Amino acid sequence: MKKILSILVAGSFLTACGSNTETKEVVDLPDISGDTITILQTADIHGQIEVHDELFWENEEITFKRLGGLANMKTLFNTERAKNPEGTIILDGGDLIQGGAVAALSEGSAFSGIVKAMEYDFLIPGNWEVVYGKEKMINVLKGYETPVIAANMYDDKTEEYIFPPYFIKELKGVKLGFISYNDPDIPVRQNPSFSKGIGFEKIHHNLAELVDKLKDEEGVDVLFLVTHIGISKQFDLSNDPTLSKVDYILGNDTHERIREPLQGEFSRVTEPGAFASFVGKMQLVFKDGKITYEGYELMEVDPEIYAPDEKVAAVIEEEVAPYKEKISRVLGYTSTPLYRYFVVENPMDNFITDASRWKTGADISISNGFRFSPPLVPGEDGKAAITYEYLWNMLPVNEYVKTGKATGQQIHDWMEKEIHNVFAEDPKERFGGWLVRFSGMTLKFDSSKPKGERVIEITVGDEVLDLDRVYTVSACRREGEPDHMLCRMPNLTETEVKEYTVHEVLEEYLKEKGTISPVRDGRAQAVDLGDNVLSQLPGTDYHFH
Repeated sequence: MKKILSILVAGSFLTACGSNTETKEVVDLPDISGDTITILQTADIHGQIEVHDELFWENEEITFKRLGGLANMKTLFNTERAKNPEGTIILDGGDLIQGGAVAALSEGSAFSGIVKAMEYDFLIPGNWEVVYGKEKMINVLKGYETPVIAANMYDDKTEEYIFPPYFIKELKGVKLGFISYNDPDIPVRQNPSFSKGIGFEKIHHNLAELVDKLKDEEGVDVLFLVTHIGISKQFDLSNDPTLSKVDYILGNDTHERIREPLQGEFSRVTEPGAFASFVGKMQLVFKDGKITYEGYELMEVDPEIYAPDEKVAAVIEEEVAPYKEKISRVLGYTSTPLYRYFVVENPMDNFITDASRWKTGADISISNGFRFSPPLVPGEDGKAAITYEYLWNMLPVNEYVKTGKATGQQIHDWMEKEIHNVFAEDPKERFGGWLVRFSGMTLKFDSSKPKGERVIEITVGDEVLDLDRVYTVSACRREGEPDHMLCRMPNLTETEVKEYTVHEVLEEYLKEKGTISPVRDGRAQAVDLGDNVLSQLPGTDYHFH
């Protein structure tokens, strides 16, 4: 089918910038008569229920807009399905139930009814679905009363797969097949205790077998992989010969806003943003069993266009009610926008790590390179209230604070490893979120250098890192990791788990400060990339915006 594909604009699937079509050569319009199939994709909603601020990068500066809301998204679904009622399929790509207060406080259970009311056709689990443990994950996802698929998650006792590996649906005489894969690195990316009892296979363990089964035995006309492994690995996979029979990779995990599918050698790749702010819309037109046209649009869930769906809004109100008073409590204020969209440094994490160092007195305080949390933007009065609900947006797991001691050499070597996790030339070696965050330390590095040679300079306080000196480090405990490890840094000494959690630290800090004003202050600098790195995908001209 790929051989006969016609597209509206020459070269439109070779770039993901997507905002400037003036320089593209217009070719003859394709024949778009025939049967249209519409595929709507969401991903990485992270427990975000209501309308919220969203960050955009436009004309080399940050702007904000109000987007999102699950009830508003449902109205978008209804609108699009009404245009093509017999030919629309809606799916979610994982990380739906963790990342917001109601999700965390209900351990995901509040989302069973909400997601059921959203009327998805099928869903896949993401790396955060495991956060409440295997049994609770299964119960919440069963509550959707919607198919959930994953071809590489199994019960480590029975060795039986937890979910079916694929989903097939025929629309307008066209048979669509979807194979799903979750991130096999979950036991390392997340706290090891989260996924206890769940085994994860590498993607290639059964990929070729399933592709042949769906294409050759089941007679699928169009084959999709729905993967929750991040844009770098997804684009790398699109160039793998195993995907010679796969038409599209519907990607998830890294919150990228792919506005035109990335063209690999064998498949095209999409990823539809995050936080219920965007919906990826793919349209395929079939004539005589062949694709004659494809189009793609990243739609914004704009509350000024899509009013809340009454049924979903009622379900949300019911599920949120038990937590409303608790999550509405105001802890303090910010006079500068809190956001977490840049690869190297963000105001939100500077606030978190500064608070941790203030509480612990450590030389260096560190935090994971989380990708998620919608921004929080001050209003006309110059302030924005930081509520208890927003703590869960910023820190999805309320872990106890842990301290330990490490030599300068350990810190240097750990930092080299963390930089490699983000900027490895081989996408298969990339891992998890963006660069680890820190306070009390500055880092200057060159991401283009070979592995182990990227650090240019580290300072602690006002002094260059002394490789022989012992430093005190604080971070969050990761339940299930060895006592000697701290934020993936091994072999610390004198480790101690404190009696207070990271949320309690932030509450105490906000009570003390009242109003905070965090900014990007240059504590982390990639000399080869500049200050405004919002994504990192070599081999393409994709830019997050």
